[in-house]
Amino acid sequence: MNSLNLSHKNQLILTAFATSLATASIIHAYNTHTKRVRRKQLDEEIQRSISEDRTESEFDNKPLEPNQSYLEPRRLEQTVDYGEDLIREQLARNYAFYGEAGMEKVRKGRVVIVGCGGVGSWAAVMLVRSGVSNIRLVDFDYVTLSSLNRHATATAVDVGTPKVKCIEKALKQIATWVEVDSRIEIWRKEEGGELLEDADWVIDAIDNIQTKVDLLKYCHDNNIKVFSSMGASTKCDPTRIQISDISYTIYDPLARSVRRRLRLLGVDSGIPVVYSTEVPGDVKLLPLPDEEFEKGPVKELGVFDDFRVRILPVLGPLPAIFGLNIATYILCELAGKPINNPLPIKNRKKLYERMYRDLLHRESKIAGHQINKLQIDEDDVAFIFEDLHRGRSVVPPHDVPTRPTLVRWDPSIPLSIDNCVVFELSDAEKHTKTLWNPDGSVATATTAEKLWGKGVKAVVDRRAAEARRVRDWVM
Repeated sequence: MNSLNLSHKNQLILTAFATSLATASIIHAYNTHTKRVRRKQLDEEIQRSISEDRTESEFDNKPLEPNQSYLEPRRLEQTVDYGEDLIREQLARNYAFYGEAGMEKVRKGRVVIVGCGGVGSWAAVMLVRSGVSNIRLVDFDYVTLSSLNRHATATAVDVGTPKVKCIEKALKQIATWVEVDSRIEIWRKEEGGELLEDADWVIDAIDNIQTKVDLLKYCHDNNIKVFSSMGASTKCDPTRIQISDISYTIYDPLARSVRRRLRLLGVDSGIPVVYSTEVPGDVKLLPLPDEEFEKGPVKELGVFDDFRVRILPVLGPLPAIFGLNIATYILCELAGKPINNPLPIKNRKKLYERMYRDLLHRESKIAGHQINKLQIDEDDVAFIFEDLHRGRSVVPPHDVPTRPTLVRWDPSIPLSIDNCVVFELSDAEKHTKTLWNPDGSVATATTAEKLWGKGVKAVVDRRAAEARRVRDWVM
């Protein structure tokens, strides 16, 4: 009897389980079918939209004005129920990474991008693809043919249209729910506060140095989080791109100029930046037509009074990588999962500081009095050590020094980046004792070439020529 009751209970349990399983299967099948129907409707709507755009604007042979209505794509949610379930499916990978709470913060995030060229456009695209639903684009410039080598959204049909409108069109096609506020304006500190209103983050992707400094200073003074892009022009090595505080930047001429100007304004640190430690290559400003020179000094020419007309060569992937770095950093910050320890070469910075102090002490000893400041700074020390001498001693077999030391090569001429070499400490002391007398005067018994040989002298000459090219380019 007991066994019959147990068997009956088991049957009831199995029946209930089977019923639940069948119900779950029906619900899953229904949801799957619903999503398929909505996807099909969405695909059909996109195809109709594309066909209508082509019919109305691309093939009518009529001139198109920059603000013509075809630049404003049809909002697909007006005709297709692109509801929360589809949004979450589109953002599924981000939800898997950041979680519910993190993605809620991302989707509520408000980001302002000032400068919508090669860097800003890529940052905008990836922020929206990742769930940021409110974005403001600020740029006065228009798409040109030369923009097409690096801009994230521009195509040939966008040439002559505002960059912000070009990006807005693409963003609305990527995420139908996104709110985009496009401003065809130039940011100026006198009236720029309104453009940054309610921003959780501001992205500085401005080319002009003074405007960049004004924006960073404004954000710093008003407690607005800002991320700044440094110089992507004339670079080609993606492995040298880093995120760090602006106080840790080295090599980058734009970062150096911005950092120094901010220090004069009382801002020493606290601004994250993306920059490259790659020393600018042997490239020049793009040539200008003769008629531009006839108008006056080219440094005074530009679309606006304070914007340059000369432009630098740039490889398209580099500003794109800068923009993607910015988007990643801000997304993690918004989600509450910040990148706590970006890996700038700040441990190396301590090495450069020590090498600078040693060189300062050596030069003071030679001079016979205390020198407070050298003709080169810590950035120059890093450049001499890392880029000119590749972190190795100038003396064969060119080992990596256990205690790298900088010394003036030719005692008869002043210290400079092209008259400074890397030695092991013992070789540096030998060099100093041999080429300088105890009273600091230059010894006449020998020369650096005689002391170290013609091979070392040839290496030093090559390094000095490299240094002069970089110095001439930067200055």
